[in-house]
Amino acid sequence: MKKKKKQTGKPSKKRAKGKSEDQSAKHWAREWLDALVWAAIAAIILRTFFFGAYRIPTPSMEKTLLTGDFLIVTKLAYGARTPMTLSVPFTDIYTPGVNLPWFRLPGYSEIERDDIVVFNYPIDVAPISIKTNYIKRAVGMPGDRLSIDDKILYVNGEAAPEYETLMYNHRVQARERIRLSPTKVREAGGSILQSNNNNYIINMTPQLADEMQEWPEIEHVETFVLPESYDGFSRRGFNFSRGFANHDHMEEFTIPYEGKEVELSSDNWHLYQDILERYERNSVQRDGDRFIINGEETNRYTIQQDYYFMMGDNRDDSEDSRYWGFVPEDHVIGKAGIIYFSWDGERLLPRFGRMFNLIH
Repeated sequence: MKKKKKQTGKPSKKRAKGKSEDQSAKHWAREWLDALVWAAIAAIILRTFFFGAYRIPTPSMEKTLLTGDFLIVTKLAYGARTPMTLSVPFTDIYTPGVNLPWFRLPGYSEIERDDIVVFNYPIDVAPISIKTNYIKRAVGMPGDRLSIDDKILYVNGEAAPEYETLMYNHRVQARERIRLSPTKVREAGGSILQSNNNNYIINMTPQLADEMQEWPEIEHVETFVLPESYDGFSRRGFNFSRGFANHDHMEEFTIPYEGKEVELSSDNWHLYQDILERYERNSVQRDGDRFIINGEETNRYTIQQDYYFMMGDNRDDSEDSRYWGFVPEDHVIGKAGIIYFSWDGERLLPRFGRMFNLIH
């Protein structure tokens, strides 16, 4: 009789190799998963406390920032905000009704006049950090006295410095029987908004307006300013012009600041209504000059935080603080730092000359 071979209990080389490959694959997958998790955590931390990316969707900041510019925004400048809501990272999905206690970390600078600032659109109906991101220039600081006369911005009684990149609408008259070339205007940096025979409304910088005055086909160029009596727009929420939307002329007002005590009246309620009711969340009942604030009858109120006045550099194509009021300090996100990419949507080409430009 043949003897049966004794079983050694050792796995075959083939089985051992297969098991080794499975373990190697699992180890490789676990390493990649760990790397992705840590990368996501690092990205969340960077996005929350250090930097953010922002794309310019409209021409409201031209010529300083162009539609299609992609920016890096530093949150370190003014101090990053800790999370305000319980939300899914990198999305606008959040848990309604859950507001986290938050605070602002120390920044390395304060907001300075004429900084280009990214902030949450104040009159959106949503938790602060979920509101739409806006970008404008901080032309008015807490406590400043501001007014606008014939489009000219005055800060504390003096005309504000004008940048070469500021844009305004201009009235242009061409010479008799001469048609102004839209291509020539566009290549020079302007945009024709309206035309009627030899009369045009053109959006452009004051510098281009001066140059255009020397064109042989041009008779006259002047800044297009609405008359003080103009009231052609209906009231849209908060504005500074007592129910009218003529923002070429605005009476002097003081930008509110933390600790400022104001005396409320029917004459100034348009300045403070959103502050009391929307941003500082008070219960207000009003009957003419009679106010009941949080159940107490009083017409005096102490402002709880600083506010800013923001305007776009394309002054006649920017919906900004002239339309919807002050920007609360707790809505400030960060300071625009650098253009890392720019896309020309008309030519479908990158603007290589704008990449990695610092923003001023």
